[in-house]
Amino acid sequence: MADSDGEYAELSDDEVPSRSAGAAAGSSSRNSKFGKVNSRRSRNDARKAAWEDVKRSWEDVVETADGSITVAELLEAEKRRRLMRDTTPLQRGIIRHLMLVIDMSFAMTDKDLLPNRYTLTLNYAVDFVREYYEQNPISQLGIIGMRDGVAVRISDMSGNPADHIEKLRKWNTDREPSGNPSLQNALEMCRGALFHAPTHGTREVLIIYGALLSSDPGDIHDTLTALIKDRIRVSIIGLSAQVAICAELCSKTNAGDESTYAIALHEQHFKELLLAATTPPVTLKSADPRDDPANQASLLMMGFPSRKLEPEGIVTACACHNKESREGYSCTRCFAKVCRLPTECPVCGLTLILSTHLARSYHHLFPLKNWVEVSWEEAEKAGSVACLACQAPFPPLSVRAARGKGKGKGTATGVIPASETRGVSESGRYACQVCGNHFCIDCDVFCHEVVHNCPGCLSDTRPRQGDQQEVDGDRMEGLETQVVKAMGATGLGGDTVVRDTVGMDIDTRREPDDILGH
Repeated sequence: MADSDGEYAELSDDEVPSRSAGAAAGSSSRNSKFGKVNSRRSRNDARKAAWEDVKRSWEDVVETADGSITVAELLEAEKRRRLMRDTTPLQRGIIRHLMLVIDMSFAMTDKDLLPNRYTLTLNYAVDFVREYYEQNPISQLGIIGMRDGVAVRISDMSGNPADHIEKLRKWNTDREPSGNPSLQNALEMCRGALFHAPTHGTREVLIIYGALLSSDPGDIHDTLTALIKDRIRVSIIGLSAQVAICAELCSKTNAGDESTYAIALHEQHFKELLLAATTPPVTLKSADPRDDPANQASLLMMGFPSRKLEPEGIVTACACHNKESREGYSCTRCFAKVCRLPTECPVCGLTLILSTHLARSYHHLFPLKNWVEVSWEEAEKAGSVACLACQAPFPPLSVRAARGKGKGKGTATGVIPASETRGVSESGRYACQVCGNHFCIDCDVFCHEVVHNCPGCLSDTRPRQGDQQEVDGDRMEGLETQVVKAMGATGLGGDTVVRDTVGMDIDTRREPDDILGH
């Protein structure tokens, strides 16, 4: 056993040197073998298992001023991690046409994601639908399932999130996953659904794939060639191991971008990957922009209807669901009644939206810049004592001097130094790079994920000369629109034609400053 793999090494009786051999030879042989054993043991000691290494984390706890243990810094680090993203203004297609494909095969019965893959995926899909229409109010969405070797249509392409959520919940309660998935059948059905999508909008397919195989009736590479020709971009979130054909689909349909294919590590990572798809993709340009119809300017006819309330005792049926109600919106072209906005008029096909929908889509083109951490020196120089937005008090400057005087061996202030946690401010303050005002972490998250505007900049606290011109120039650079007022019904908002040259549309009844204020 002297030549074992290092797990156990000791001399056996058969390895004892013969008496005829010299004592010096036996001693040297024995010493050499014991030397090998000791070297192996020293190497094994260096490679300890995770459970063998005690890190004594209880000595590094963080205490508040009253001596209690807090986890606020860990939560703050997680919030800042979500916010640290690239805020470079890029051309994006804000009018999106997305097909969500969900794997409903036998592979979704696994319980590595609790309670199981199928239930968790459908629950996350409901959250995705809500967030998708919140971030892209003038976009369209359709849902397809893969089961029993075929593709099944769950909901048609529409702009109403209530219809998609109702269908997803019905499938969650009435159907169980079965059979094998078929990528080719699902992609062909997506091609058919996106065939009539206009060229000024994006054509996207998002697949949630849990299996390691695909039961296809033909050559999927032919479908891949057709997807590239139709300018359809495919993104895949895998729940198992990486699959070669999935990586090839994402890479070739996204101009070599391999980041569109990712594998979920756990439940939280799965949700982050899914919600990250709510951000519009960057517009890709061909070698000759004149040959790409997506880069050419197009005139979009849109209507901005007003809300209408019938007198008491009078109800009318809507043209979209044939349901009776007192309130609704009248199409500016044919006066048909619809329930919700945004939508397409079921009678004349005119796109009906509100001005706030366009305003909410604007932040994708010019995202709010990340706020920077404020050191104790900068906080002392500025003299900020409370958050500008919510007026929550900041940690006082005296806390800095009290650091290191707690009862335990950890930090006695409840504030982790900036060098220990990336992106977390040691003073609990975060400053806007434009106006210079200080905010708390909760307002930082709220402004970047919900409002998409800085309260300090909107409240006219920023300088008027240099910085104001720089901000206006950065946000309006490249924005070229040609607006034509079409003849519409008076008093109902009128139709508006917008020429789209940078991947966005603007409500022509408002000034750009009004749009920024939403």
